[in-house]
Amino acid sequence: MKKLELLLMVPTVSVLAAGTIVEKFHGNEFATTHIYGAWWFFVLLALIGIYAVYSIVKEKMWTKPYKLLLYSSVLFMLAGGALTAWTGKHGSVTLQPGVAVSEYQADNGTVVKLPVDLTLNGFEVVTYPGTHTPMDFVSHLSYKPAEGESASVDVSMNNIFKYKGFRFYQEDYDDEGNSTLSVAHDPWGIAVTYTGYILMALGIVFLFVSRKSGFRKLLQSQAAATVLLIGFLTMSGVASAAPRTLPKSTADKMGQMYVLYKGRVCPLQTLTKDFTTKLCGSARYEGLTSEQVFAGWMFYFSEWADEPMIKVKGDDVRGLLGIDGKRASFNDFVAHQDAFASQRSMGAQMPMGMGGAVKSKTMRAASEKYNLIQMLVGGKLAKEFPVRDSAGTVGWYAQNDDLPFATPDDDYFFIKKQLSYCQELVLKGDFDELEKVFEKIKSFQEKRAGSEVLPSSTSYNAERLYNRLTTGKWLAMLVVTLGLLFFALSLFRAKDKNRESNVDWVPFCVVAAVSVLLLTIFILRWIAGGHIPMAGGFDSMNLMSIAIGIIGLAMSRRYRMAPSIALLTMGFCQLVAMMSGSNPPVTHLMPVLSSPLLTLHVTVIMISYALFFFVMVTGVAGLIVPSRSNEFRRLNLLMLYPAVALLSIGIVIGALWANISWGNYWSWDPKEVWALITLLVYLYPLVRCQQEGGFRSDRALHIYCVIAFFSVIITYFGVNLILGGIHSYN
Repeated sequence: MKKLELLLMVPTVSVLAAGTIVEKFHGNEFATTHIYGAWWFFVLLALIGIYAVYSIVKEKMWTKPYKLLLYSSVLFMLAGGALTAWTGKHGSVTLQPGVAVSEYQADNGTVVKLPVDLTLNGFEVVTYPGTHTPMDFVSHLSYKPAEGESASVDVSMNNIFKYKGFRFYQEDYDDEGNSTLSVAHDPWGIAVTYTGYILMALGIVFLFVSRKSGFRKLLQSQAAATVLLIGFLTMSGVASAAPRTLPKSTADKMGQMYVLYKGRVCPLQTLTKDFTTKLCGSARYEGLTSEQVFAGWMFYFSEWADEPMIKVKGDDVRGLLGIDGKRASFNDFVAHQDAFASQRSMGAQMPMGMGGAVKSKTMRAASEKYNLIQMLVGGKLAKEFPVRDSAGTVGWYAQNDDLPFATPDDDYFFIKKQLSYCQELVLKGDFDELEKVFEKIKSFQEKRAGSEVLPSSTSYNAERLYNRLTTGKWLAMLVVTLGLLFFALSLFRAKDKNRESNVDWVPFCVVAAVSVLLLTIFILRWIAGGHIPMAGGFDSMNLMSIAIGIIGLAMSRRYRMAPSIALLTMGFCQLVAMMSGSNPPVTHLMPVLSSPLLTLHVTVIMISYALFFFVMVTGVAGLIVPSRSNEFRRLNLLMLYPAVALLSIGIVIGALWANISWGNYWSWDPKEVWALITLLVYLYPLVRCQQEGGFRSDRALHIYCVIAFFSVIITYFGVNLILGGIHSYN
């Protein structure tokens, strides 16, 4: 049995991993046809199904309901996938206004008859109030069966139309008012696959409650009922002299104004924070707030132009700018425009504003920073002024933008004269009057935009508080430092099982405090953005940190190392968030991501990843402290059960979300494939350890758990940074 499992797992994992690499270089269609759709891959999957049947019979699993349900779920999911591949049909249909359509083009190029005539009555892009940012895409349809009267229906993102086994999804549109719908017809494959999902869910429930399961035996042997909560409770230096700027209170008053930024109306403070972070890598600079940095560039440009605050990456850019360090000034860019222009001969394109061309990502990034400053000082960046057009629609404009013809004269002169008047007050040093001007601008915004466009006071205040709490790198560095300190201390003390300490409460309290702070940040982002923040790298790392904190606290009574391990893990999560462009601006969610299934999918997956990290760190502890290796082994197995269960559930929820949103529950995207690889990698030790003999030694299990975590790293980071795909994000 052991050799048979290895003979199946190793080639399966190898083929899946190779498929993601092939897709990277040749595209999803090529990988799907030549690997995932190849006959030999179906043979491999069939062998897995045969192994499942063999195991059911050999182990007489009808006496163990949880095993029978889990192995049967594998059979149903494999059969469902096969039915989808052999009998399912997918394609698209483009509808023109007022034209009835009765057929669609399948992906294989054939034309397929529809059971109903579809007519597009109109297409609508629904935007967020007061912006041009799409909130939803809606096709207003009429459908007429072969027999019967016509009826109306709307198809939008996450709102599909079903008719006699056919499902229609909003896919695309064009400027001429045409709408493209995805069409899916897969009644047999979906029904069988969903049956497998249900059986798997039931099997997982029985796994945790059955007295015959390995989890219950471990739980009883450890007398660690607290661990069961995992499955249920977790559902700066001295500033140097900087150029002049506004006083902190005055700059703060400026930051309280509204602005249209990244498709949403938000406090100007949000724009200033992103502006400063973009330039220097931090939301503060030399002890100054982001509002002060933003105001400095606006009102004291000549001084700030000489300030070496622009963070530059890449030796190619630094060489062109003639700098030795990592930071350049705006005037360095101006003085070396000819060097950038010389890059034209190499055939690369460069964004407007630098008068030249770039050939690398680092040079494009430097150019973006240069252009960002130009937009600010040119009065084009901050769109602070709401103006209603002749149709009554609110648009937001910067001072030097062209205003609509319908703009009242009083509003026109108010908008055009504000910057020069503010500059005059700055030269006079009359900051009290300047604050009054900022208040007048905000009052103007509130009157012209109206409450239906501006964010609510709760959302507005939440966003401002969130911006204050997430400035700088202090949290990540503090948590990492404390985590390393307490983890090292815990390993030292772990060598003596009976050694007690009166400071065990310290890491517990630190973990609790950090968890509360991160939960506060999570809630503030939720309130400010209007959706649960789970769609980006920073959000997922923050959620993982919270999950790790809860797990560590739940396990602390039985395992005194748990808070220290949790704190170290939380610190690394925060470092990742910081290095991946931490604290991104709060933005509207893409329409397709506005689904409760996405929230549940990300939550469950992140908790499973948090548990896997825990398992990896505990494996390291077991290798460092061999005298307690067996205890760490039992702890690792206890955590592997809920971790694998949650990852399985998370993958299923993701498949359901994809099927509802796109009509396809599995697309062999690299993120999906590597999540499956991770599941297989961590299933192996659970299966082995339930068999007679299990792993040869505790040390072997710990080594495996440490190495296995690389699959999580590739799934989360490797796919995003290297492999790409529809699930990748920055």
